[in-house]
Amino acid sequence: GSPLARWLAAAFGLTLLSRRAAPFAAYFGLTGSEPLTILPLTLEPEAAAQAHYKACDRLKLERKQRRMCRRDPGVAETLVEAVSMSALECQFQFRFERWNCTLEGRYRASLLKRGFKETAFLYAISSAGLTHALAKACSAGRMERCTCDEAPDLENREAWQWGGCGDNLKYSSKFVKEFLGRRSSKDLRARVDFHNNLVGVKVIKAGVETTCKCHGVSGSCTVRTCWRQLAPFHEVGKHLKHKYETALKVGSTTNEAAGEAGAISPPRGRASGAGGSDPLPRTPELVHLDDSPSFCLAGRFSPGTAGRRCHREKNCESICCGRGHNTQSRVVTRPCQCQVRWCCYVECRQCTQREEVYTCKG
Repeated sequence: GSPLARWLAAAFGLTLLSRRAAPFAAYFGLTGSEPLTILPLTLEPEAAAQAHYKACDRLKLERKQRRMCRRDPGVAETLVEAVSMSALECQFQFRFERWNCTLEGRYRASLLKRGFKETAFLYAISSAGLTHALAKACSAGRMERCTCDEAPDLENREAWQWGGCGDNLKYSSKFVKEFLGRRSSKDLRARVDFHNNLVGVKVIKAGVETTCKCHGVSGSCTVRTCWRQLAPFHEVGKHLKHKYETALKVGSTTNEAAGEAGAISPPRGRASGAGGSDPLPRTPELVHLDDSPSFCLAGRFSPGTAGRRCHREKNCESICCGRGHNTQSRVVTRPCQCQVRWCCYVECRQCTQREEVYTCKG
């Protein structure tokens, strides 16, 4: 197999990673296992012709991906931005869960060897982040090979005058599909991973909105300038989190995490592909092969939940896995009763209050 793509987000202390791919597949995002070097978000001042080449090399991409990265000086920085955005969104969406998108290398390395729901989410959020970041980079003028989105095919097109600068989803979708490789026809795990990558791209497409601005006498809107915009990435993350919660199990080998064995089977409530030979659904649902572990205790897949902070009325019972929680009282001082003063500053009082902090017992 060929080496997988790498990821990092230096601004947030994340590490660049790589791993070996299944046949005919390539991956990008939060899907690596070996720590590599860190690429800064702001590229070092070097000769313009060589700077982005060196940036692409520091990403340690697979050969085809490195070639695609080198085509455009804006790609390397966009790849870094995409992974930073994906990692932060993953951690935000799972902040109240037992698995809180732990990105430390050894836990992720073990997780990515298995086909859990969490693995499916990592692939989807990574491809979504890359698609989103590339489309935005095009419209912001940071890429040489793409610009604003072209006018889409809409009804009553004669009533629309296209303007503004739309996010170029057409270019970014095409780039991501080529960057991530093609679907393997034999290896089920590779096909599952590729399917989940495509789910991320499809969620981005589904969130496109048309924004318009009216022109004319007294706001008569005789002419409208319109452009297409992607949904905020938080909305994308929320949508993918819902898909994670309703993910379909399509098959399994011996499940070391749960200690059970299974066999390839079509997703529950869904028909298999042509001739019943394809267990993957044709709908844009996240799919997984194995049942997830509980993530309660420290092990191969997570550090466990001992010591995790929780919210007593919201998730302590779930996160602490029935072990109970400790309560610690502390005094904190925060700005309060803030007022804007003429002309240009905010004046606040300092208020002291006692608060309770809850953490899971070991």
